[in-house]
Amino acid sequence: MNNQDTVRNKVVSLSLLFIGICMMVWAVFLDFTNSAVSFRGPMLIVGVIVIMIGAYLYPTLKNHRKIVNVLFLFPLLFTFGVTVIIPLVLGVFYSLTNWDGIRFTEIIGFGNYAIMFKEPSFVWSIFITVLFVIFNMVLVNVVGFALALLCTSNLKGIGFFRAAYFLPNLIGGIVLGYIWQFIFNNVLTQVIFKFFGSQASILAKTNTAFIGIIVVYIWQYAGYIMLIYITGLTQVPKDVLEASQIDGANKIATLFKIKIPMIASTITICTFLTLTSAFKQFDVNMALTNGVGSVANFMGDYLTNGTQMLALNIYNTAISKNSYALGQAKAVLFFIILACVSLLQVSISSKKEVEM
Repeated sequence: MNNQDTVRNKVVSLSLLFIGICMMVWAVFLDFTNSAVSFRGPMLIVGVIVIMIGAYLYPTLKNHRKIVNVLFLFPLLFTFGVTVIIPLVLGVFYSLTNWDGIRFTEIIGFGNYAIMFKEPSFVWSIFITVLFVIFNMVLVNVVGFALALLCTSNLKGIGFFRAAYFLPNLIGGIVLGYIWQFIFNNVLTQVIFKFFGSQASILAKTNTAFIGIIVVYIWQYAGYIMLIYITGLTQVPKDVLEASQIDGANKIATLFKIKIPMIASTITICTFLTLTSAFKQFDVNMALTNGVGSVANFMGDYLTNGTQMLALNIYNTAISKNSYALGQAKAVLFFIILACVSLLQVSISSKKEVEM
């Protein structure tokens, strides 16, 4: 390729890049100004395609392969940006306004954040969500690991047990909540009445209803965690286990001295998954109790949402109460809490892996 062709290709490439960027900026501007123009979405997509073509046509041999790699990764990166990054940035911005779900008229700064910490129901939701996470992060991993040990033993019908334990995870949270609501309100009440003479459902009181949510969550999620632990346990070298048997180690010593240290990375993954999943608990909470539960004299107020966890509280604030800006502020705080706790957990678990 001579110099004249190179210059021409550069001009074409840079022109396409400029046109594509202008189209994207114009489409975003039309969206922010709530313009009635209907083709701003296609304009954004066409602008992205034009930028990709311009980047591909840029005449350089040194970075051409990098450009091609970026172009192939672009659909995934673009989807991630549109569905995660941009909504996150817009959410932070809307939390600082009086946004009503459609438009905003003024920027009120941290007013929404000040309001939400004055709500006893929101503070209570944070409190029970933290309790829920602590209980489930421990119990789900213990139950899942125990099931994994059972399903990696020499018992007959292990395939059936694996499928049976994993099956609850395939049921949607809403359906699962209504199924267990029927069990708690009808089946168990008959059993309790038969032995204790009382027909009170465990969902009638806040404390027992909270335990019921924990039970349902463990029943649903332990099978999924079990499969991850099974994968980790099957990766333990058999020669190491055989050497421990020759040295006279019993099953308990083998478990705590060999198997658990060698699946430290698996424990980190399972702990992270249970932590984030428990924090985001929504569907079972809504279907099972819908957050209903009485709490007397919390921050000087009587609460009727004693089993309402953080995700459900955010949903009710935005949808039921039509306070989208306040709900968005709560969601931003939720993201910050979840990100900080997750990073802390991964950091601590990684240090434990090194020690093991």
